[in-house]
Amino acid sequence: MRYHDLYANAQADPEGFWMHAARSIDWSAPPSKALHDDDGTTPQWFADGMVNGCWNAVDRHVAAGQGDRTALIHESPVTDASAILTYAELKDRVSRLAGLLTAHGVGVGDRVLVYMPMVPEAVIAMLACARIGAIHSVVFGGFASRELALRIDDAEPSVILAASCGIEPLRVVPYGPLLEGALDIASHRPATVVMLQRDAGPATLRDGWLDWFDAIAGAEPADCVPVRGDHPAYILYTSGTTGAPKGVVRPTGGHLVALDWTMDAIYDCRPGDVFWAASDVGWVVGHSYIVYAPLIHGCTSIIYEGKPVGTPDAGAFWRIMARHRVAAFFTAPTAFRAMRRADPDGDMVRGQDLSALRNIFLAGERADPPTVDWIARVSGKPVIDHWWQTETGWAIAANPIGIERLPIKIGSPGVPMPGYEVAVLDETGRPALAGELGGVAIKLPMAPGCLPTLWNAEERFRSSYLASYPGYYDTGDAGILDEDGCLWIMARTDDVINVAGHRLSTGAMEEVLTAHPHVAECAVIGAADPLKGQVPVGLVCLNDGAGASADDVPAACVAMVRDRIGPVAAFRSVAVVPRLPKTRSGKTLRGVMTKIADGAPWSTPATIDDPAILTEIAAALRNLGYPKGADDP
Repeated sequence: MRYHDLYANAQADPEGFWMHAARSIDWSAPPSKALHDDDGTTPQWFADGMVNGCWNAVDRHVAAGQGDRTALIHESPVTDASAILTYAELKDRVSRLAGLLTAHGVGVGDRVLVYMPMVPEAVIAMLACARIGAIHSVVFGGFASRELALRIDDAEPSVILAASCGIEPLRVVPYGPLLEGALDIASHRPATVVMLQRDAGPATLRDGWLDWFDAIAGAEPADCVPVRGDHPAYILYTSGTTGAPKGVVRPTGGHLVALDWTMDAIYDCRPGDVFWAASDVGWVVGHSYIVYAPLIHGCTSIIYEGKPVGTPDAGAFWRIMARHRVAAFFTAPTAFRAMRRADPDGDMVRGQDLSALRNIFLAGERADPPTVDWIARVSGKPVIDHWWQTETGWAIAANPIGIERLPIKIGSPGVPMPGYEVAVLDETGRPALAGELGGVAIKLPMAPGCLPTLWNAEERFRSSYLASYPGYYDTGDAGILDEDGCLWIMARTDDVINVAGHRLSTGAMEEVLTAHPHVAECAVIGAADPLKGQVPVGLVCLNDGAGASADDVPAACVAMVRDRIGPVAAFRSVAVVPRLPKTRSGKTLRGVMTKIADGAPWSTPATIDDPAILTEIAAALRNLGYPKGADDP
């Protein structure tokens, strides 16, 4: 069946479409129907079915005789370590940790906070919670004490599963003191802390804290406990610059069905394929595509501890793809921009056997055409963008290559996926014309697996997502639907700037800037202007080896934007910076830079070298949860 027919069928008969997809999941008791409207804020998918996430991700493969198949590959260039876990070995470790949790009183609906780096035990922790119906809440390893304390107080976990440290290319980040600091701040007191001690930085165990391996050694394995389809599988807190973090709730049944469907339809993967999402378990990509989706589908998933450049070099990603015969690779454009900056000619790819690699997927931020072109040129593989959010858990728009490989439009993440009726709306809530910029919204109900609410914050859920456009979920992104039905995400709604009454997309300007041969990555922000309201400012990072010609980059960039977008953009200022401030998930901190820009002299192209500006950026990073040591500008 071709994409347009499939999508039309899903829209016309969502009940039939998703009940058919649900057949791929093992149910203890199958759901009576797909969509349940129980007078809540949003309908629930597969609510009355009984199911277990860990059984579907681990046990059923062992029961089917696939226990010897590799489930997880751990690669850690920073520790020069590599390990493999089969499905049978994973089942044993998960069931023992689940038994330990059960022995400490954790049951269905109890919360367990996971605070760990990219090690197999992080995945084991998540699956152990799913096994007994507990709700895991993973916090990115190394988040500062204040941010960790906020999440502890909101989730109120019974147990914390932590590691003693995280290991980065140039330093070891001790987690023990950060956790101690969080517990000193937090009002809630978890009953138990279980600490995974790592040789690079052991933690001092407080009274009552347990050593991971000692505690598990005597634990009795626990069996899988079925839960309702609408039972929360996890809480994942979104990062934000102000206020308390938002705890996105993921319902179990829809989560399992949707993720398994995507492995075939979007990623064109089959059981036994090696799937690598180079993200972190602390982010939604890690939840969906390091842990759950590949394992539910019977694939091998790679856990990678390191960064694309510096662990040990820009060729690390390519070597691991070749070594493990990766079939599908998925990461953020930021990772490839770092690789391109360090290796613009792609020398590190040469000699690597990428014959098993079928597709490279991008998501998490705008994929600029020069980066996409570079990836395709040096790898020789299709580069496929797609777009989704923490709140949805899987792709809103994509190229469904497992169904039909649609023409790739560089810069567009593709077409809406079944279950998502996407609209671009103007400021009055009316549909925008084809090619016209507007707010991207999704008609309710959304697809299976999307958030039904926020943890302990129903009113905040309504005001954050449902208030802007009645009957729609507001994505907070601005974009365009073209005449072919392809979606183009241009910026966060807050990043659409108003220049003398003209609404302009910062993403469109960034696309122009990255076309300059010396620009590795960039950001365009809106700075306050007394005459025009706002004016755009470009910040660019240069490729290594740009040399003396770099002096000409600012003026050339200004000319390029004015030539391709026009004088209406009022684009006159470009600053060359050594790097852009980002969140730990790789998203550029445009809001932070906008505040700084409003107080900085941007009248002429310049290089940022004012220590006060760098200090302010560092302070903003610390407020977002960066640990001690992030004050390095």
